[in-house]
Amino acid sequence: MPVSISPQRILLVRPSALGDVCRTVPVLSSLKHAFPDARIDWIVNDTFVDAIRAHPALNEAIPFHRRRLAGWWYHPGIALELRRFLRGLKRTRYDLVLDCQGLGRSGLITWMTRAPQRIGDAHAREGAGLGYTTKVDTSSIPHDVDRMLALLPACGVEIQKDMQLHVPDDSRADWEGSQVCREVSGSSFAVLAPASRWKTKAWPTSRWAQLADELLDGRCEHVLIVGSSDERDEAAAVRSAVTSNLARVHDVSGSSSIGMLMAMIEDAAVTVSNDSAPLHMAAGLGGRCVGLYGPTDPSKVGPYGLDDHVVRVELDAPVHYRDRSLGDSIMRRITVEEVLERVDEVRTKSAKARR
Repeated sequence: MPVSISPQRILLVRPSALGDVCRTVPVLSSLKHAFPDARIDWIVNDTFVDAIRAHPALNEAIPFHRRRLAGWWYHPGIALELRRFLRGLKRTRYDLVLDCQGLGRSGLITWMTRAPQRIGDAHAREGAGLGYTTKVDTSSIPHDVDRMLALLPACGVEIQKDMQLHVPDDSRADWEGSQVCREVSGSSFAVLAPASRWKTKAWPTSRWAQLADELLDGRCEHVLIVGSSDERDEAAAVRSAVTSNLARVHDVSGSSSIGMLMAMIEDAAVTVSNDSAPLHMAAGLGGRCVGLYGPTDPSKVGPYGLDDHVVRVELDAPVHYRDRSLGDSIMRRITVEEVLERVDEVRTKSAKARR
């Protein structure tokens, strides 16, 4: 049953991962649409704050310092910091809390708020459900975004499927002031995100290099290769394998904030990515993106509302992306020609939408 309250203070709990944080913004937009005068805060990993802090529906992005607080159980000082963090949430006296993460840590945070209404997925893991007053059965819902949105009717909220992300003004200024931006300004460029935490989800380096060559041969004037500081090796390997004019291939991995990455993606003609965060950013920054899917299922984790922006391997039998023995064997089935065809379709669709 929907709750019969008009909350004045709402907390959204979705600390990670970055792609999932980006995909949670429809929940935020829906809450603001239903309760325009309410204060809405969001607990998010401190490293991901840029992704949401400029959203007009949000009052405060509350940074959760996961890495530092992880050692609370053996370091008294860190335990005290965690205790102050949780007590601060309780003192805010939230009326409504939604746990969109559904793990033990987020469930504990939700419970510690002591809010009268605490809503989460009935199938949350690691005992997270012990922190909820209302549990929603999402077992029949395939897509992760729809599963989060399914929590909303339990608090009387009409679903708004608004995926729009917002680039922080200072991040936009940082991007526009960068050397790379000056070099690509006024031209058509593509963003390539070749890295993945799981090698089973990563398209081979040689294919990324071939794609860059083809894009530079009449489709785009520049290519930007992006990635985190931990993904510099992958980005460098792609750039070194490109045979086109390297002056038009820019490796910006590890050298930009999340906010700057958002600005790059917003300006790009197209973003091509494995099943990883840049893809879901692009879905919320104009939707000019192509996602490459092998062992993961885009009907569950694809760019939301952009089913025709995906190149997917049709599997003979179910596999799990955590099976390291797969290597990149599945992703190798995706050809450069398939990706280029989808890139052309997406750009044509985007051009028509702008008319």
